[in-house]
Amino acid sequence: MEARLARLALKGDQRAFAEIVGLYQDKLYHMAYRMLNNRQEAEDAVQDTFLRVYKNLDRYDENMKFSTWIYRIATNLCIDRLRKRKPSYSLDAESNEHEGLDGYSMIPSDNRTPESETLLSEVQQTIHKAIDTLPAKYKTVMILRYLQELSLQEIGDVLDMPVTTVKTRVHRGREFLRKRLEREF
Repeated sequence: MEARLARLALKGDQRAFAEIVGLYQDKLYHMAYRMLNNRQEAEDAVQDTFLRVYKNLDRYDENMKFSTWIYRIATNLCIDRLRKRKPSYSLDAESNEHEGLDGYSMIPSDNRTPESETLLSEVQQTIHKAIDTLPAKYKTVMILRYLQELSLQEIGDVLDMPVTTVKTRVHRGREFLRKRLEREF
């Protein structure tokens, strides 16, 4: 479906491109926010992604999944932004905002109470802070795997690396998180 929309958008169909934006806008924003931990930068990265997609529609290879192509563009733009940043040692940047947390409920429950919601929110914040402390090469695969729910193969395609490397990074990222969370709890 997305390949068809890409062909139509390439021919100048603005509604087709708007449909692509509608399909991916929120997913890309959540991924960018998790990687960059900054709302404005995430919004800018998503906007840059769609600009790059629009300019490069003629380069899209229909043998590749469209989602893989657009995630690769967005991920690379986020990585570029992270590289350009001055080192930041604040682990709780924007932590007073609860934006994005509700989309990642990690412990689903039918009988939530205000107390359980508060505890869940605290646990999620702790997990997200721990993910934010991961080295970039692990952080990216962990976000794509557990927050964007991409398969190992899809992550390999997005990051242009062998699945074995993705598996190793997921394993090492989990170990890093486990050790970090053991200290928290």
